[in-house]
Amino acid sequence: METTFEKIPSFKIDHTKLLPGLYVSRIDKVGNEPVTTYDIRLVRPNKGQEFSTGAMHALEHLGAYYLRNQPDVKEKILYFGPMGCRTGFYLIMVGFYEPKALVPLLLATFNYIFQYAGGVPGATETECGNYRDMDLEKAKEYAKRYLEEFLLNPQNEQLEYPQ
Repeated sequence: METTFEKIPSFKIDHTKLLPGLYVSRIDKVGNEPVTTYDIRLVRPNKGQEFSTGAMHALEHLGAYYLRNQPDVKEKILYFGPMGCRTGFYLIMVGFYEPKALVPLLLATFNYIFQYAGGVPGATETECGNYRDMDLEKAKEYAKRYLEEFLLNPQNEQLEYPQ
């Protein structure tokens, strides 16, 4: 039996025009407080650039580890995790910030990932449900690419969803 539901906002975005960037995906309210979901798009959708699960998993661990340890924002970070399509991540934060205002935070985050050396935080059998599926070197490649294609020189079309 097929049920007709309202199309969710992320399915209304023209993914053929979407560039690597940082976008406001949605703003919800919890009580009087806005909760904002940001689309951290690392690669162009449907171009054969999607992440391997190992690279995405390592990026998730390192990104969440870094963001949740930043004194200025750690209390505002609700979630940092992968999109099912494996082309980026969602960052959910208490409050609302223009995407351009978050670029310095993401620049620091992806620099951290790119320069990271050592074992991936939380990548042990007791800490993670799939600790063997980590690809740090690929994660670092994607972090570098995101730095080069967006964070070091963000353009307006990379900060607002295409129409």
